[in-house]
Amino acid sequence: MPMCGGLTELKQADEKVQLICDQMKPHTEQKTGRNFGVFTAKSYKTQLVAGTNYFIKVHVGGDECLHLRVYEKLPCYGGELELTSLQHSKSHNDDIEYF
Repeated sequence: MPMCGGLTELKQADEKVQLICDQMKPHTEQKTGRNFGVFTAKSYKTQLVAGTNYFIKVHVGGDECLHLRVYEKLPCYGGELELTSLQHSKSHNDDIEYF
């Protein structure tokens, strides 16, 4: 069972994480001022808080990746998703760390 507040081990992205990325793509494009032809979730870690933070490595073309932090509210608070932070210029080899 994950420890509350700590990051989980790295997991390969699944359908749920790709759906989160699909919903966050327009927000990411707005924040970065770029349009992404490729936006594929590769791997992720989660953090249990009053909801869940998803730290997701997203391939955006070539050798470039972004790291997204997406907050998912608890279902009793509506379960909405919010892009809370992102890191630019990451590679496929960069580890996902807390940010």
